Amino acid sequence: MPSSSQSNPDSSDPAIRLDQVELSLGSGAARVHILKGVSLNIGQGEAVGLIGPSGSGKSSLLMVLAGLEQADSGSVTVAGEELTRLDEDALARFRGRHVGIVFQAFHLIPTMTAIENVAVPLELAGRADAFERAAAELTAVGLGHRLDHYPAQLSGGEQQRVAVARALAPEPRILVADEPTGNLDEATGRQIMDLLFAAQARRGATLVIVTHDPALANRCDRTVRLRSGEIVPDAGAAGTPAGAPA
Repeated sequence: MPSSSQSNPDSSDPAIRLDQVELSLGSGAARVHILKGVSLNIGQGEAVGLIGPSGSGKSSLLMVLAGLEQADSGSVTVAGEELTRLDEDALARFRGRHVGIVFQAFHLIPTMTAIENVAVPLELAGRADAFERAAAELTAVGLGHRLDHYPAQLSGGEQQRVAVARALAPEPRILVADEPTGNLDEATGRQIMDLLFAAQARRGATLVIVTHDPALANRCDRTVRLRSGEIVPDAGAAGTPAGAPA
C-alpha cells in the first residue's frame, strides 16, 4: 500500500482504496453508526456511481473518500495518500491539490463574482495564475461571458457551472459530486453531467457521483449500491460487481 508521503502513485494502483472503513456520527445516545466495514477499490480514471436509498451512507462515504470526514477505523487511501494519518490542516491541503468537489447546493460566495469564486481558492493555495486558470475553466463550461456576474445574477444552471469550474480549476485527480443535478431541471442537469463526464474523460480523472437518478448512474463505468451503511452486491453499469476491484 502506498505510504502517506507518496505523491505519485503507480498507475496500476487504485485511485481510491477503502479497507474496512467504519464511521459513526453524533455523540452519546444520538451517535449513529453510518458506515460498517466498507471496502472498495476505484480505479484511476474510472467513473463510479454511488446509489442506494436515503440514509444508506452514500454521502457519508463520499465525504470520507474526499477527506471531508475522518473514518473511525479502517484505511482510506486516495491518490497515494493515507487520509487517516492526516490532521485537519493536511487534509485541507490534500483536498486543495487532489480533489474537486461539486455539491447539490452550489456553495458560491454571494459577494464574489463568478471568476472570484473560482480564483480565490486557487490564490489561497498559492497559485500565481489563479485568475487566468479561473477564466479558462469558466470559458470551458460556457461562462466566458459571465466572469464578472455575481451568483444572484446567474441562473441555477449557471451557478452550478461556476461550481464545476471551481472544482476543475486545480486540475484534481479525483472528482466527487453529491447529487450535483438535484437542484436543476432535467435538461440543465443533463448539461452539467455532460460537462463533468467530458472533463473526466479529457483529463483522465476519477469520478465518483452520489445520485438517485438511474439514468445518471448508468452513465458511469460501474455502480456501487449501499444499504444501511454496507455495500451490497449489485451489477454495475458495465457488468462489474459493485465494490469489486477495478
